[in-house]
Amino acid sequence: MEIKAVKFRKDGFYTQPFVFGGEEGMEKFDKGVRYRGSLQNYLIDTGDEVILVDTGLPAGTPEESPDESSILFTGTDICSYMDALCALGYKAEQVTKILLTHKHSDHSGELKSFPNAKIYVNADEIGADELKGLPNLVPVKFTDGAYHNFPESQKIRDGIYFIKAKGHTNGNSIVVVENDGLFYMIHGDITYVDEALYQNKLSIVYDDKAAARETLDRVREFVAQNPTVYMGTHTPQGYENLEAKRVIDLANPPETIPAGEVVFKTASGKYVCSVCGYVYDPAVGDEKQGIPAGTRFEDLPDDWHCPRCKQGKDKFNRA
Repeated sequence: MEIKAVKFRKDGFYTQPFVFGGEEGMEKFDKGVRYRGSLQNYLIDTGDEVILVDTGLPAGTPEESPDESSILFTGTDICSYMDALCALGYKAEQVTKILLTHKHSDHSGELKSFPNAKIYVNADEIGADELKGLPNLVPVKFTDGAYHNFPESQKIRDGIYFIKAKGHTNGNSIVVVENDGLFYMIHGDITYVDEALYQNKLSIVYDDKAAARETLDRVREFVAQNPTVYMGTHTPQGYENLEAKRVIDLANPPETIPAGEVVFKTASGKYVCSVCGYVYDPAVGDEKQGIPAGTRFEDLPDDWHCPRCKQGKDKFNRA
């Protein structure tokens, strides 16, 4: 069995208030501290099946144009998700299953490109807007009982487990792959960067804070008891851990590599939600929230929120 990273954005960043401030408040942390960011999802090649864990951003999602006040930046394009998949030597028709960690479009963006694959998704998230119109969804009800210290799981096949992990979203899930004595934990934004796992901090993005705390506690307990390679979506630490088969040791965090210099670009007038990828276009406005076409992002009411993931204006970057 092989696990590979499908890499499609690089050279992003996440500020300390964003990745640590979910419980104590953003003001408790240093906005000047930036952790490395990227975007990648993962592929499991079992030899007789090709299984994806999440499917990247939708093709055509614009890059953000961060400035000094931005609290996060998902990075610059390497290529589209589908091109990244092809670069690994795979075609869409080879994919038999997709295990969706959660609905946000940096995880679900290209589901439509795999009409022949079964898409496994937590049954609690089956009605999400991002999943509408997909005929190949398989609602997972986690009927296989506990997996180690996680109370609810579904065995996908030998060595691959889908685990209920509510918090970041109400239908959030984790995938664990057992291979050659190691546990590869592919997670749906339990943390955005590994520093938050070591420091036991929640990000500011969650649907249910109490559930997010419980899930992070269970993850930390699991990695303390089992040799675990921890693989995130939003940090190059995810694929670095995979490539090095680096096992998490909570008592000995690795040295943090600082984020590189950010190149600021000319903005288009559009703004992108850095949590879910929704694009606010002033030429279109937001009819559902009573925002007429022609309304600049700067002129939106302070209480306006992303129509997809409900996050506030501060989670948006210029495109």
